[in-house]
Amino acid sequence: MPLEMNNEVFITCAVTGSGGTQDRSPHVPRSPKEIADSAIAAGKAGAAVVHCHVRDPETGAPSRDLKYYREVTDRIRDADVDVVLNLTAGMGGDIIFGSPEAPLPLNPNGTDMVGATERVAHIAECLPEICTLDCGTMNFAEADYVMTNTPGMLTAMGRMMTALDVKPEIEAFDTGHLWYAKQLVKDGVLESPALVQLCMGVPWGAPDDLNTFMAMVNNVPDDWTFSAFGLGRNQMAFVAASVLAGGNVRVGLEDNLWLGKGELAQNWQLVERAGAIIENLGARLIGAQEVRDKLGLTKQAPKG
Repeated sequence: MPLEMNNEVFITCAVTGSGGTQDRSPHVPRSPKEIADSAIAAGKAGAAVVHCHVRDPETGAPSRDLKYYREVTDRIRDADVDVVLNLTAGMGGDIIFGSPEAPLPLNPNGTDMVGATERVAHIAECLPEICTLDCGTMNFAEADYVMTNTPGMLTAMGRMMTALDVKPEIEAFDTGHLWYAKQLVKDGVLESPALVQLCMGVPWGAPDDLNTFMAMVNNVPDDWTFSAFGLGRNQMAFVAASVLAGGNVRVGLEDNLWLGKGELAQNWQLVERAGAIIENLGARLIGAQEVRDKLGLTKQAPKG
């Protein structure tokens, strides 16, 4: 296929995630203030979009507490930098089975499976421009953990997001997730053109080799917008790969803790390095308002 490089690129910074990284680096933000401050610094370094989870401020464990989301979004909105808010809606779909010989009852330590309305409650409250929609169920790293997103759940959540005028960012961890995303658009659940994040190298989804990446890219409809990331040491390689393939980029501590060998990163440093790669390829970084214009996003006022 011919090379169709993206010449106007936006960076998404995935600020903290929900993985067990809080004790592996002092730079992984925990409290709402730390998460917001890190997102603001990423925006000042060149990120047009900030993707936020929240954590328990004391333990760093992932949380769905609405008051943490509200504080994070309020702090970011009150800052002196303009960024597009992208909140996760991936929490609440975690199933951890018992042992292989006794999978039921489910393991209560980590199982967190709730209904569609509860999974998007913070989206309805905070009204970000974008929220994520993990477009499939998959085995996810740990032995007995399944990230669970059934077609019925995705349809219900997608309809709610569309009704709220919040644009879903389809998280595609494998080609089948893109297949179902196209069905959601065909069914009128999601609007077209859609926004997709290609998630590469997440066990046990799509591996982060270039052949698989291009298979993912080639399954994205031509009029959709896509972004991509690779985990860990391949994060910066996928900055270049995604731009060259016509996409946008995501970096941040959710996906990678390191700036270099033995050097722990901060979010703003990862954004700055990604920006340098993008500009050295001859592309231009675009800002938050240009992203809103490009994607047809609505900057809404939160409830209350």
